[in-house]
Amino acid sequence: MHPALWISKTGLDAKQRDISVISNNLANASTVGFKKSRAVFEDLLYQNINQPGGRSSQNSELPNGLMIGAGTKVVATQKSFTQGNMITTENSLDLMIQGHGFFEVLMPDGTISYSRNGQFTVDGDGNVVTSGAGYQVQPNIVVPPDATNIMVSQDGEISARLAGQVENAVLGQLTVTNFINPAGLEPIGQNLFSETPASGDPVQGIPGLEGLGIIVQGALETSNVNVTEELVSLIESQRVYEMNSKVISTVDQMLGFVIQQL
Repeated sequence: MHPALWISKTGLDAKQRDISVISNNLANASTVGFKKSRAVFEDLLYQNINQPGGRSSQNSELPNGLMIGAGTKVVATQKSFTQGNMITTENSLDLMIQGHGFFEVLMPDGTISYSRNGQFTVDGDGNVVTSGAGYQVQPNIVVPPDATNIMVSQDGEISARLAGQVENAVLGQLTVTNFINPAGLEPIGQNLFSETPASGDPVQGIPGLEGLGIIVQGALETSNVNVTEELVSLIESQRVYEMNSKVISTVDQMLGFVIQQL
């Protein structure tokens, strides 16, 4: 079988996965706190016919080798944690991290997940939870039923006006968690990430201190997907896919010509 058929096949497979990554980015262009991904490609093993530096005669060496590649493959999808834009909502429990860090979320199985989505609300017991699945935000904050004028400072202190009190009462302290390698976190859906050995251990701290981002109340972080950039990448991937398809068609014509003539 002609090697170009298999080489082009790897190109088709790789571009199909690349288009899947791009389509996921575009599908989440309006998802709060979403971080875009990009496909990472790698060339496959080479067939070394002549090794560079090999002897071409008694007194000379080959300046270049003869090596034929076996194609390409997608080896990873890398998350980009650049800051998204800010949208103002004026909702007291809509929180945004301006800078590095993640909110901690308690999962039903007792593990901790991490999120950049600060769309929070309260459940029937007054716990501050995520708007989608109702997972508790950590450290757990309980908002009393008579609380009004909830305030969240830049360093994460949550306070509110309680009935019969003149001054605001402190309800709790939000923390922010960061990682040495955020790109090593595993996305698990629902705007959540889980810790992996590649991400490093979580480092928890007060917002605004030790390089952690600050909390902005009444605002949300939009997706960091650049739609124009993704569409350009989509066009590029489509053209590369078509070129690999053209190679397969050309090799098919060559083989057909040989069969007819011999």
